[in-house]
Amino acid sequence: MTAEAPAAPALSHGRLIPVAVHFDDLDALGLLHNARYPLMVERAWAELWREHGFRFEGDWAAAGDACNAVKELRITYEAPVTRPGEYAVHLWLERLGTTGLTYGFRFCSADGALTYAHGTRVLVRLDSATLRPAPWSEEFRTAGRALLRPAG
Repeated sequence: MTAEAPAAPALSHGRLIPVAVHFDDLDALGLLHNARYPLMVERAWAELWREHGFRFEGDWAAAGDACNAVKELRITYEAPVTRPGEYAVHLWLERLGTTGLTYGFRFCSADGALTYAHGTRVLVRLDSATLRPAPWSEEFRTAGRALLRPAG
């Protein structure tokens, strides 16, 4: 008789996006470098938004909702990542405003069971000509609403 691994916790909100940690992502102590966490979160978000048809392809005027800037980033490190391999980023929206949003994230084990780091990031949608805040498109807002964390 063999023991089965416990099931991964079900996500009540958001999406779990697979990411890979490579040997060269580790620092001199063999830990995932602190600057790599936000980079991997950014790549996970880019992948998620690409699935919905939102992407930057080199032309800011044509980028639409992909023309945005980071206003704030907060991250807390809970446990060190000590080896290369498969992990995941759990992504969700905390708030979806007219011109800005706040998303939450967890850098976690591939099954989502263990959290290594978590945080939030505030983005502002920009008009490519003026670089002033601009409203998200209705298409973007529809996709975003599906990622909102339930209140409570």
